[in-house]
This record gives sequence, structure tokens and C-alpha cells, in this order.
Amino acid sequence: MTKPPASRRHLPSSPFNVPAPPALPIEQFAVGDRVSHDQYGLGRVSGVEGDQAVLVDFGGRQGRFLTPFSKLVKL
Repeated sequence: MTKPPASRRHLPSSPFNVPAPPALPIEQFAVGDRVSHDQYGLGRVSGVEGDQAVLVDFGGRQGRFLTPFSKLVKL
């Protein structure tokens, strides 16, 4: 029969006890907003699906982007 592993002590002076950085607020988009994307370029928001997704028209190409919108910038 094997023993369960002993729990490790975490020292208060450990450099790994750094608190997590606060979450950044999610960018809010509305239909008609002008946006820029790193790969696709300039576009216009054609639809918003709540806080989950944004539909963007880039001229001849459409894209659907999920949160977080890391490469999508509102102009």
C-alpha cells in the first residue's frame, strides 16, 4: 500500500506567491464601429452576439471573432 504524497509547504517569502494581475475589461463593440485587425486590416462591425462574439466585414471577407478580442482594435 502506498502513502499519498505529503503536501508541500508554501513559504510566505516565496517569489511564486505573486497575486494574479487583474483581468482587463472586455472591449465593447457596436454595429457600425470601425475596427482594425492585425491580419485582416480595416473593417466595420456588422453584428454583435452579446459579449461572446463580433462579426466584422473586411470589404470582401467576413470574420467572426470570439472574446477576448486580442487582435481587434476599435478605431
